[in-house]
Amino acid sequence: MKLYEKLAEDIESLIRKGVYRPGDRVPSVRQASQQHRLSITTVIRAYLLLESRGVLESRPQSGFFVSLRMAEGNRPAGELRPTQPIAVSASVDVSRLVLSTLRSIGADDAVPLGSPYPDPTLFPFEKLNRYASAVGRNKALWGITNALPPGCPDLVRQIARRYLENGMAVDPNEIIVTVGATEAINLCLQAIAKPGDVIAVESPTFYAMLHAIERSGMKAIEVATHPEHGIEIDALAKIIESQPIAACMVMPNFQNPLGFQMPDARKRELVELLGNAQIPVIENGVYNELYFGASHPTTLKSYDKKGIVLHCGSFSKSLTAAYRIGWALPGRYRDEVEKLKFLNTLTTSVIPQLAIAEFLERDGYEHHLRRVRKNYAQQANMMKAMVERFFPAGTRMSNPAGGYVLWVELPPKVDSMKLYQMALERGITIGPGYMFSISDSYRNFIRLNYSSPWSSAIEQAIITVGKLVAHCAR
Repeated sequence: MKLYEKLAEDIESLIRKGVYRPGDRVPSVRQASQQHRLSITTVIRAYLLLESRGVLESRPQSGFFVSLRMAEGNRPAGELRPTQPIAVSASVDVSRLVLSTLRSIGADDAVPLGSPYPDPTLFPFEKLNRYASAVGRNKALWGITNALPPGCPDLVRQIARRYLENGMAVDPNEIIVTVGATEAINLCLQAIAKPGDVIAVESPTFYAMLHAIERSGMKAIEVATHPEHGIEIDALAKIIESQPIAACMVMPNFQNPLGFQMPDARKRELVELLGNAQIPVIENGVYNELYFGASHPTTLKSYDKKGIVLHCGSFSKSLTAAYRIGWALPGRYRDEVEKLKFLNTLTTSVIPQLAIAEFLERDGYEHHLRRVRKNYAQQANMMKAMVERFFPAGTRMSNPAGGYVLWVELPPKVDSMKLYQMALERGITIGPGYMFSISDSYRNFIRLNYSSPWSSAIEQAIITVGKLVAHCAR
């Protein structure tokens, strides 16, 4: 942990314990620098970090104060409570609800607060299409053999280079290109478990994980998940002792819907626990490039010494969703995943593979990503500020460290499905909490998408949803 992060944590702890109350002025930057024997720059970074979390607020010519929303009844971002472990499901069936919700997102002129997809306006679609057009004119690539597993060598090489740029050396021979991350997850799950097996997942969890389990005829068990630290490792260890867990599926970076980034120490601890138990883990890393911090996050894969981590990635969230290009790094299960890829879909389309490979090599992927990250970070702050202002007391929010979704806990009386219907009647979509669990544990939760460029329509939609929440909370 960096010095400014440690200072921020210590100050927040004092606030939680009541040493500083809502509205209290905290020590000035100079005072804090002297008290903690830290540089003024370090103190300023700590205070700005706490301000971004909604813990502190700055007042011109006066200094920093504990945010008034720290008062009980409307806790700040990041104060969602971790859930408790949930019993094994008899079956998993959230697909009908998800499909219905996704269809509603395409309704005429609906404001897509409930969309699971990133807004495409920041993506370089025209450049990609020009590369795709050039590839399509090359008759030498028209044959199917160019796209057979593991995938086009040019793209495989570029994916390996990208990992290296982000601090992790991977063997290009381990990479298998897939039709998006969804296929990668499904293939990996088929490679490590069989129908009837029990799979441990986060709670709440991204519904694509539940779909994969449902499709494979397996059972899910939800594990308590902290809104900032990720899956509760002690809770998972107890479940492993009492249940025949075949595999684990997690999203350690910018998890959908919570948005957290699991600390490195906990990633290492999770891999060690599962490695010792010989339980493989599927790591969904589709949001890894969309971080708000100063550096790329680590992966479970980077701590894996036994080949138990099956890492899945995709360009759909960071470059283009239209081309549906993903990949898997399946560790010791690599050969089985390649065989399943061949048996399931034979190939992944060669033209999108080569178009993306050309873009990665020639067009500044990192420059593109910096622009996307900056926009998402700004829009996350605006979305949180709007929810804080226009939703009723008792509302709590996640504190996304990356990605483009916000998880919102509403007052207990609110039913998110009823709210979903009411919002839809007004041309607004939201993601009801029911989609993210095999139980009704999140009946009063919703997920909001902040990837769309900020506009008056977005603002008005949030205000409208806030009013509907207040009405349902009575």
